[in-house]
Order: sequence, then C-alpha cells, then structure tokens
Amino acid sequence: MPIIVEPLNQATYQDQQDLQKIYRDAPDWLFAPFTGDAELIEVCLQDGSLIAGRFNDRLLGAARLQRRHQDIWHLSHLCVRKITRRRGVAERLVNEAQRMASQSGATLRLLVPAGHLEAQALAAKLKISLDVLPT
Repeated sequence: MPIIVEPLNQATYQDQQDLQKIYRDAPDWLFAPFTGDAELIEVCLQDGSLIAGRFNDRLLGAARLQRRHQDIWHLSHLCVRKITRRRGVAERLVNEAQRMASQSGATLRLLVPAGHLEAQALAAKLKISLDVLPT
C-alpha cells in the first residue's frame, strides 16, 4: 500500500472530513493537552505541525510533528483510521518523520502521556525513544 506522507498545512473539505474520521475513534488520552479532536486538528493546521498519510487522495492517518528544537523533534497524537489499522500506516508516518528529522540533523522522539502502554509498545516496536508529556 503506497502511503504518501505529507505536511498538511491547508486542508480541503475532504481532508477535514478524513481528519475527523481518523480521530473519531481515538482514545480520550490521545488528545491531551487539547480538549478533543476539533481543537487538535485546528491548532495543528494553524501551526503547521500536522503530517498525514494519504492513499488514493484520502487521509488514513495523521500525527503532530513539532520541530521546536533544532536537535530534537517530537511526534505525538499519532492516529490511524480504525478500518485501516494494522496495515503499516502508523509505521510509515513514523519512518517518514524520522527521515525528515534526520535530514535536518535532528532526532525524532515520540511524545506521549505518562503510563500509556500502547504508545510504549509502538515506540519499542519502531525503535524510537519516548518523552512523556508534562501533566
């Protein structure tokens, strides 16, 4: 499945619909520090931190990629549409984010809320370091 990963600075109406579908089934803990999917999507589009995985003109997964520090970038709020999970979309998003960070001389770290085993398991599988969100 050829997933194209791209920064999403401007979202079409269809992109907005796809983003809502991506985050609709996400667990509540994934949205911290945001109040929900609408705020997360709006803030990430405004600050240019959203990357998305596209297949056949539809978004299947998205994540927030923060480039605040020159040497460390953070990937967070990673989510894939429920019907598309277990097909490598998240791995593709992480790998592309790692490539982008590496090209800029930075290290990619997964930024997660404390105590979430799913995120820890993903980080271990993809061999990426974790940073914990402040509470």
